[in-house]
Amino acid sequence: MPSLDQIFNAFVTILVTIDPPGLAPLFLALTRGMNRAERQQVALRASVIGFLLLALFALAGAAILSVFGITLPAFRVAGGLLLFFIAFEMVFERRQERKEKSADVAITKDMIHNIAAFPLAIPLIAGPGAISATVLLSGSFEGAVGQAALVAVILAGILLTYLVFLLAERVDGFLGQTGRSILTRLLGVILAALAVQFVADGIKALMAA
Repeated sequence: MPSLDQIFNAFVTILVTIDPPGLAPLFLALTRGMNRAERQQVALRASVIGFLLLALFALAGAAILSVFGITLPAFRVAGGLLLFFIAFEMVFERRQERKEKSADVAITKDMIHNIAAFPLAIPLIAGPGAISATVLLSGSFEGAVGQAALVAVILAGILLTYLVFLLAERVDGFLGQTGRSILTRLLGVILAALAVQFVADGIKALMAA
């Protein structure tokens, strides 16, 4: 049975890598011209797809790694470095620019028809950072109870993201440019600390092996 500290740390990690407040303005941009009902439909579909993908890696992440002959400690180091890079982008506000470029490509190619799947679900919700974090966390949530707890944590993060999508206009207006900048940097610092911990745990496990 995972401890409350493990569950809380997992929730923070998932939430920071998904970054719901940072997705709010992108959601508004992608759904420009849609009415409230259409936006709700896009938000629900994107959230469901994102949850299913992250839940898959939570339940079968170790098995997927074993197919490629990758050990969990090695993935901890690699995933931690990736998360640190994402944190670096967040602190220096480069992540938002990259996400906006992904959104622009999707609008050009799919013309809003499949934006719930791409780029909202992939890669904005279930991107490389969130997937890496999920696989890393799966190593600490062992057994049926642990896996169920991790899936519940992911569900909580996705539900919060869905709520942010529904309230995107209010959230974006409330935070403003300055608020988004401060929040993104704060989340980036937290993610950087978590990433360093992942790398340290991975190196320790590799040396022990």
